[in-house]
Amino acid sequence: MLIGQYETKISPKRRIAVPNKLRRNLGKKFIIARWYEGCLVLVGEDGWEKLMGRLTANMGHVTQTVRDTDRFILGSAFEVTPDPQGRVVIPEILSKYAHIKNDVIFLGLGDRAEIWDKTLWRKREEHVTANSVKLMEEMAKEDRPRG
Repeated sequence: MLIGQYETKISPKRRIAVPNKLRRNLGKKFIIARWYEGCLVLVGEDGWEKLMGRLTANMGHVTQTVRDTDRFILGSAFEVTPDPQGRVVIPEILSKYAHIKNDVIFLGLGDRAEIWDKTLWRKREEHVTANSVKLMEEMAKEDRPRG
């Protein structure tokens, strides 16, 4: 299980060290792609199909929503393999999308990790913290598994 919050830096060549605790649970190869709210998602190969299945579980027909979700996530996905030091290169298109320039935050979220620019994460974290009670109540009303 991927849990916790880790801070690191990205090199000028867009190399980033994936925290060891996350790496151990992700496997030998990862998939990195655009994600929501301006961050990136990092998943192990095994978890990728499950994640995509959850996103499209209630989408029986190939609607505009399904096609756009595929374009947004699958169209930006890259397979990456860490070097012996556990570093991967963030493709330029993804680092630009997530505004990653220097300080980076990894968030372990169960079956996936998110990669955030530190400044953007701190702003988002303030919002999440300020609205945590409301968010929990909304989730309880939805009465469905998190995804």
